[in-house]
Amino acid sequence: MCAMLAEPAAPAAAPIAPLVSVEPAVRVEGLNHFYGEGAARNQVLFDNHLEVPPGELVVMTGPSGAGKTTLLTLIGGLRSVQAGRLEVLGRDLSRLKPRDLVEVRREIGFVFQMHNLFDALTAYENVKMAMQLSHERPDTMRQRGVEILSRLGLGHRIDYKPRSLSGGERQRVAIARALVNCPHLVLADEPTAALDRDSTRIVVELLKSMTIEHDSAVIMVTHDYRIIESADRLVHMVDGRIVSDVVLHDALRICEFLRAVDLFRALTPTQLTDVAEKMKKRKYEAGETIIREGESGEEFFLISDGEVDVVRADHEVARLGRGDFFGEVALISGEPRNATVLATQPLDTFVLGKTDFQSAIESSAPFRDQLYRVYFSRH
Repeated sequence: MCAMLAEPAAPAAAPIAPLVSVEPAVRVEGLNHFYGEGAARNQVLFDNHLEVPPGELVVMTGPSGAGKTTLLTLIGGLRSVQAGRLEVLGRDLSRLKPRDLVEVRREIGFVFQMHNLFDALTAYENVKMAMQLSHERPDTMRQRGVEILSRLGLGHRIDYKPRSLSGGERQRVAIARALVNCPHLVLADEPTAALDRDSTRIVVELLKSMTIEHDSAVIMVTHDYRIIESADRLVHMVDGRIVSDVVLHDALRICEFLRAVDLFRALTPTQLTDVAEKMKKRKYEAGETIIREGESGEEFFLISDGEVDVVRADHEVARLGRGDFFGEVALISGEPRNATVLATQPLDTFVLGKTDFQSAIESSAPFRDQLYRVYFSRH
């Protein structure tokens, strides 16, 4: 159950095909889309690629007609995939039967440009409709509905019908309805267009908390540049194509982390930034094997949070934690991995590919010398 409230819900009815949290939440590969038929057929999306992992807030920008809303509705299963591959929450949408597609949509929170509220229902009753789809216990619905509406600044409007609400208030009711079940994926099309500064801040903070507290992925189409500073990534579309996909803040956070690691202190600020921009975040579950003895070495790992056991010939030889690194021996020697590394608890890492690792060594003699000293001490 969503952790907005501490009270547990009754067990949900089993879906036809259970959905699980996977990496990534959304995978788009070579996606094309067309409107019209015959001579009137017009291509609106061109060979788009995108991956969105759980726990990320992605802001999608671009001029009107760029294809943002079309892409969003395809990801939400509201349009049929015509060409390319589209996976959402581990399911290939092009292969799903209508019944299974409904199950996927239930894991998605939708916020449209139009609020689409039921005029005959109060703010709470509109939100309640979403909870009924998730098999929520009747005695907890009121509590949860009131809580999320209050969090969005509508505590005094809970029993008001849409005609008695302002445009911004109606939009916040729609947002509450989309988020009340803490969906694995949130798709929002201009969710703050009708909101003032304070309401926008509240909504963005709630969306951001969804990514942190519930590992939800959020994709938001917007022209509101007030939101960008809270985003993890910025995707820009022009004429039906994703022309840029930039991870925001990660390089800065990685840089700050690397500065605290003895190995990387030999790098100049420029070299450090270059390395940080090439590192990728990667998560592992407790018990998961990260590298295996005897395999070829293709990546260097730096531990951001968590611990690993280093095992050689079935015997533990080391336990590494935050700020420690591993995987450099095979990259330097060219030999197979000389140990297996297992996550002992949920693990966050920064990963550097072999080519970028070797470039970092070649660019800084002090870094190379320090790395080799570590290498010989471990080898």
